[in-house]
Amino acid sequence: MYAARMTEEIWQRLLALRRDPSATSQSPDNAEAAWRLYAPIALRDRPLVLAQVGQSLDGRVATPTGDAQDVSGCDGIAHLHRCRALVDAVVVGVGTVVADDPSLSVRAVPGPNPVRVVIDCNGRIPPNAKMLRDGGAPVLIVQADDAPEPPPESEVVRLPRRGGGLHPRDILDELAARGLTGILVEGGAKTIARFIDADLVDRLHVSIAPIIIGSGPMGTTLAPVDRLSEARRPKVNVYDIGTDFVFDCDFRSVRRRVSSAESENILMSDTA
Repeated sequence: MYAARMTEEIWQRLLALRRDPSATSQSPDNAEAAWRLYAPIALRDRPLVLAQVGQSLDGRVATPTGDAQDVSGCDGIAHLHRCRALVDAVVVGVGTVVADDPSLSVRAVPGPNPVRVVIDCNGRIPPNAKMLRDGGAPVLIVQADDAPEPPPESEVVRLPRRGGGLHPRDILDELAARGLTGILVEGGAKTIARFIDADLVDRLHVSIAPIIIGSGPMGTTLAPVDRLSEARRPKVNVYDIGTDFVFDCDFRSVRRRVSSAESENILMSDTA
């Protein structure tokens, strides 16, 4: 386990690396752990899809009634906001917008706000959603080509519906065409699972707070496997960030090479 303590100097160096890939990628003195955790997100040498889950020790993200406000400690929240500040776009499913009405902005740390992307296959986003009227970073709504008209003045991308939803690869391709190649997939659990099942996640951060909830929704639910030999075993580094612990899972080391037939069935829907 590594103790990753953030300082203003380290953070400003990471933001500089995000703005300019030619900036030094060397760790500042006494900052190796924090640099190792965040530099792969900031460095723009290749596209990156990062998924982030904040959960309890027993894998819950909320109580059965939906209370999720204090699952992550203050350092876990800061970690999430650092991830937002270091990517080009943050992606959530419309179910998260309906349930939580998030702003998806960077508030806990200094840094730029990412483009906010809502996967809304069937046109369910509420017209009064906070992110549509807060005057913050741009919002991009991704819908199926046969969805109802979106809220007025919304920027919408229409993608071909495949069966019951949209394919995660089509979404990433559309974002890349807009220059958005550093992606944070933040929620909900089914949205994260679809990207993982489609073998499109490069890194997964599981931020764990020392709290036991006992019951309630899980952070992620992937497609079942019959044998443990089929389970993913990514390379993992564990970081003590203060109030929480972050498991940094390198999924590039465990590519499953999803077949085209399997891929066709991994679709985003409004339950995400």
